[in-house]
Amino acid sequence: MHPFVFNTTKSLVFRPGASGELADVAGTLLGARVLFVTDPGLRKLGLCDDALASLKAAGIAVTVFDEVEADPSRATLEAATAAGDLAQVTGVVGFGGGSPLDVAKVASLLLGSREVLDQAWGVGQAKGPRLPLVLIPTTAGTGSEVTPVSIITVGAEEKRGVSSPILLPDIAILDASLTLGLPAPITAATGVDAMVHAIEAYASVNANNNPLSKMLAREALRLLGANIETVVEDPGNVDARGAMLLGSMLAGQAFANSPVAAVHALAYPIGGTFHVPHGLSNALVLPHVLRFNAPDAYAAYAEIAADAFPHLAKVDGAQARCTAFIDALADLSKRLGMQTRLREVDIPETALEKMATDAMVQTRLLVNNPREMTEQDALNIYKQAW
Repeated sequence: MHPFVFNTTKSLVFRPGASGELADVAGTLLGARVLFVTDPGLRKLGLCDDALASLKAAGIAVTVFDEVEADPSRATLEAATAAGDLAQVTGVVGFGGGSPLDVAKVASLLLGSREVLDQAWGVGQAKGPRLPLVLIPTTAGTGSEVTPVSIITVGAEEKRGVSSPILLPDIAILDASLTLGLPAPITAATGVDAMVHAIEAYASVNANNNPLSKMLAREALRLLGANIETVVEDPGNVDARGAMLLGSMLAGQAFANSPVAAVHALAYPIGGTFHVPHGLSNALVLPHVLRFNAPDAYAAYAEIAADAFPHLAKVDGAQARCTAFIDALADLSKRLGMQTRLREVDIPETALEKMATDAMVQTRLLVNNPREMTEQDALNIYKQAW
């Protein structure tokens, strides 16, 4: 067995309503002055209210930064950091989907260490320390609460990442009640996003792919595959919502240590240029990337097929089961009511060549892919997805 390193969040709290007990859960960790990072939609819906009330009841001064957009920009990150700096905060809370959590992670780093952001991009470049950090996800998709990665949009389209175990929070609070109001399209897209994390982590050729990540990826797929249609059709089912949130977290732990690959690399230009939500961006290219990978990865895909779709256990032969698995994923997106073609999200065919060029910039992801991918391969995949 080869050597590996496995890092994850120090403390996990899984309980409906736990976000309303934020001050009790965090104890004295966050200190007297907190930067609370979220987005305007969540603030307007009132989802933050119980967590904010908990902090204020404990006598903690709270600075709310609620301007985080989808695919957050460097300007947004810098504005959040400036707000925290002005208030001299002692701790940071990230509340929301992947975007607020990503901003909270890097803000806690910059506030705690005074590092220069341009020196922190990449893998292992962030030195720390960061401020105490609590993350509270409101979607079952990104797994950001247990990943050491933050993705920020730089300039008009480029996405850059800060990847370091320093970004892992001190506490992650998994409160399924926060996900009950998610609209069906977001529920579906974030759920498929989590499945992509598990699939890519399991099949990753990264040197740190390890038995723990593989085990977590398989359990994630069992939870996600068994519950994703239920939460779309019955959004008030708190048990199914909890299973999705747990599955998303397990998938996050898996890919945090066995990194994702070409599905994400090809998804980034879709989100960065055309502002398609990240989960849907992944879903649009997922079956096409897996078909491209199949000659080299069919055994891995066959091993996890029945975890997500138990009926595939009856399919004999690894190659046949791999094919059935990919077809089942494509069919799942259709059943969930998701767009399945690039043209359906208003991406013109004339954009595909530039998208393929842009995808090749994501070398940190492409090196993990089970099959080497060229720019022409990426273009062919986009054409198949169009």
